[in-house]
Amino acid sequence: MTAAAALLAVLAAPAVQVGLERVSTEAAHLRGRRVGLLAHAASVTADGRSAVDVLRGAGIPVVRLFAPEHGLRGQAAAGEHVAGGTDEATGLPVVSLYGAETRPRAEDLRDLDAVVVDLQDAGVRFYTYASTLIHLLEAAREGPEVVVLDRPNPLGGELVEGPVRAADVPATLVSTAPGPLVHGLTLGELARHVVAGRGGSGRLTVVRMSGWTRAMRWPATGREWVAPSPNLRSAEAALAYPGVALLEATNVSEGRGTESPFLLLGAPRLDAAALAAAVGVPGYSLAPVRFTPRASPAAPRPKHEGVECAGLRVGVTDAAHARPYTLGVALLHALRDQPGFGWSGLRPDHLDWLLGTRRVRRMLDVGASVEGILAADADDIEAWRAERKAILLY
Repeated sequence: MTAAAALLAVLAAPAVQVGLERVSTEAAHLRGRRVGLLAHAASVTADGRSAVDVLRGAGIPVVRLFAPEHGLRGQAAAGEHVAGGTDEATGLPVVSLYGAETRPRAEDLRDLDAVVVDLQDAGVRFYTYASTLIHLLEAAREGPEVVVLDRPNPLGGELVEGPVRAADVPATLVSTAPGPLVHGLTLGELARHVVAGRGGSGRLTVVRMSGWTRAMRWPATGREWVAPSPNLRSAEAALAYPGVALLEATNVSEGRGTESPFLLLGAPRLDAAALAAAVGVPGYSLAPVRFTPRASPAAPRPKHEGVECAGLRVGVTDAAHARPYTLGVALLHALRDQPGFGWSGLRPDHLDWLLGTRRVRRMLDVGASVEGILAADADDIEAWRAERKAILLY
């Protein structure tokens, strides 16, 4: 490589280097050991090399793959069971962690020296990758080392919003992660919290990022967005997702079945202008729009399929100050005044299931203000900020 080419490569490099790009130097102890890999479509380097190829190139033999929700290639729709079997691209056996089983069995781990985890998370508790990591840590407590290759939280590490899971709401794959709904941790930090909470038992290594700071939202990382799931298609959508996804619990479309999931919302008889006027959250714009949801592999049965909807297009105008959970509560509060609004979703308590608490829906139903709903979380948020200090890496 010429000096000019080397300079161009340095200038083109993203500001943040993820754990996968540092594994050859920071996890050299894995060379020659039998390794499993929990990964998905976004488990790639900035120049597009897959985690399997990077590990093998570093002399780390991958002998088994573990697939989270949406599968290794990120093609399965939300909630669709992921099959195990054999990965066609690599010929490796695949253990599904999103099907009949959501955690590895003893026989899946028995012959492994380590399980490497390289998952791009969304920074919100109901995105299931955090729970899948926690299940792995629990299953590997007396077994192989877990090595987390860290990646940015697209919401940054300072933003903390929303409720903690209430004791009377069972933990599920959408509510296992600790802390408030928007927890402000990377997956590496979350793993450290889980291990610390059980007295340090279990072997954990986190390969840290370089260049990432807690104030960074995704645009500041300089990295291209690679979709970690079929409907989370852009960094802009990731900055709206924790709020707009709450509409899954209503009869209002959250944009599945369109070209911009989580950036479009609406229903056939929605008064879009009135909704936009009622919702003013810093960091976002809301523009009236019409759209028609269509079935696709990413959204096999979208709400209002084939029916034109009036709605809003969400734009992120200030990534550094965007507060997605606040946006979601404001939307739900305003939608309650819309004719024809109703709670719906996959289950009667869908919002409670997503949030891990019944309190928010109850407050909305009795007419509590947005400010009152948000204020109810203040003490838990401050307690979480103090609790997490010991495990922060950045």
